[in-house]
Amino acid sequence: MGNTRLGAPARHGKPNWEKHFYLGGSPPGTALLICTPGGVRLEVFGSPMSLTDLHAAASSGTLGRLPPNLLTAANLTVRNAAGNTPLHLAAKYGGLPSLPPGLLTAELLALKNSAGYTPLHHAVLGDHLDQVPPALVTREGLLQRSNAGYSVYHLAAAQGNLQSLPPPLLGESVFQLRTDVGNTLLHEAAENGTLDRIPAEFVTAENLAHKNLGGETVLHTAAFNGHLDQIPPALLTNAALRETTSAGDTVFHAAAISGHLGQIPPEFLTVENLTTASKSGFTVIHAAAETGQLDRIPAQQLTAELLLTRNDNGDTPLHAAAFTGHLDQIPAELITTERLQTRNYEAMSVLQTAIDRGFLPQIPEKSRPKPPNMLRRFFQKLSGMQAPF
Repeated sequence: MGNTRLGAPARHGKPNWEKHFYLGGSPPGTALLICTPGGVRLEVFGSPMSLTDLHAAASSGTLGRLPPNLLTAANLTVRNAAGNTPLHLAAKYGGLPSLPPGLLTAELLALKNSAGYTPLHHAVLGDHLDQVPPALVTREGLLQRSNAGYSVYHLAAAQGNLQSLPPPLLGESVFQLRTDVGNTLLHEAAENGTLDRIPAEFVTAENLAHKNLGGETVLHTAAFNGHLDQIPPALLTNAALRETTSAGDTVFHAAAISGHLGQIPPEFLTVENLTTASKSGFTVIHAAAETGQLDRIPAQQLTAELLLTRNDNGDTPLHAAAFTGHLDQIPAELITTERLQTRNYEAMSVLQTAIDRGFLPQIPEKSRPKPPNMLRRFFQKLSGMQAPF
């Protein structure tokens, strides 16, 4: 049997068409002869129960080329090694319209793969939820959880696809849903940079303050992943930024550690906030020195006193900057010979740290030690020699 598919006119006015012939075999109808104006090609699909062929067709978007008798519920729910069915792959890669009308049911859409994801999860991952019949997009289906506790709602928030859900299925209670690690929808959006696609009425101070199991608020997650710029400025308050995790880290810590301190409004980068220590004694200013963000701190706040703040090991931000090669971010007038001799609790000075790490050129020339003379080099070499016995 065969059928013809007409498409848009090709170049130079020639018709763009395909003639399909399903060829016999064992079982019949599993090879497809495709005739086009450009030539003829043969595609062999193998057995109608061939797991490989059905999965490959679902992944490549060619399910519509298969004989209709192959597209049954039984065949489309055969699992591959990852536990995915052709139905999962069709949902992810936009192939649901190729399925026979009426085939999809709530029961089929609730079928889970090895990771606990349903075809609805996969439809959201591929941004093809609009291909699911509206009657089958229900709150019950969207609440289905993966093995890690990710509902379809969580994935939609992470993918920035919440707007594709019918408004009646969204509500304040949805934004209280949590994964197994305690993440809300806003945590997932903050991690993936899709907070700006969340309906504005749900991005509130209360929802941003929800903590996951690690004590991280949505602001912590946004700061660590570089998406604080998606938070409405009015919600970036000093109190919200000073909230701490279970380890005592503030949002300032998260931004400094991850290299995103520049997303913190400058007016909040005060001495009090920069010297706040976590439970391990790690301060924001030390993190900024380590990650090369001292130049993000307002000049009036970057003082000698701030640079001499000690952590639990006695290290100052000057030590941290010397260790990681960021002394060049400190104004030269703040790097004095006296401050370079500041030692931590292991008697290591800032100067020696810079020398050992190969960053001596970052120290102002007037504060660098003089090169050793010939006699001193001789004794240095002598002291490094080993006895021949």
